[in-house]
Amino acid sequence: MELNLERPLIFFDLETTGTNITRDRIVELSYIKVYPGGEEESKSRRVNPEMHIPEASTAIHHITDEDVKDEPTFRQIAKSLAKIFEGCDIAGFNSNKFDVPLLIEEFNRVGVPFEMEGRRFIDVQNIFHKMEQRTLVAAYKFYCGKNLEDAHTAHADTLATYEVLKSQLDRYDTLKNDVQALADFSGSGRSLDLASRIVLNDKDVPVFNFGKHKGRSVVDVFLKEPSFYAWMLQGDFPKNTKDVATRLYAEARKKLADKK
Repeated sequence: MELNLERPLIFFDLETTGTNITRDRIVELSYIKVYPGGEEESKSRRVNPEMHIPEASTAIHHITDEDVKDEPTFRQIAKSLAKIFEGCDIAGFNSNKFDVPLLIEEFNRVGVPFEMEGRRFIDVQNIFHKMEQRTLVAAYKFYCGKNLEDAHTAHADTLATYEVLKSQLDRYDTLKNDVQALADFSGSGRSLDLASRIVLNDKDVPVFNFGKHKGRSVVDVFLKEPSFYAWMLQGDFPKNTKDVATRLYAEARKKLADKK
């Protein structure tokens, strides 16, 4: 089934120096940009991460320091890449929790704006896990009937993710061919940030989903313990999570001012 699009949808995948969203860097990025009407454009490029690629990561994606030493840095491609993503919805495999937050960190690090407001995010892995509980290699075999060659190369994983989503739409009558519906279904639903560190409880109150304050109102914690907000800003949290915390901290400060 072809995708029903109102605006371009970008499927993308990253290969990185590791799995730490705030500290690791991109070494390869691949995207397929699908336009309303079905036209497609795709590109893959390697990136010099300006840091050593750990051997454990190279063992997965087979990209070494030598492979990227003459490639451009993210700073050098950031503006053109942001232009490619401009006005597009975004899709990927485990992208809401990893690829998108890490990409945001890279843009933020070099001072290039990357607008989140108004975008819709489809995480094909979440759809897969809700429907079948498998991995990308198994998903590709299950939905497309093919073995995923060159797994853990950005282009192969990106193409497989695109094909899997189209096959999911063919397989499930209850899965609506609409970007907003797919974003809603593949999202965590109750999360306010992509990493699901802050979620809505059953009363639609933002609460922490981690640590010593898990389950407690974020605004209430910030009112009683403003140092926890400062700790979050200095901590190893994705920028998207810090942005949500900042908005809620502002609500806490306003609530405090209103009491005076």
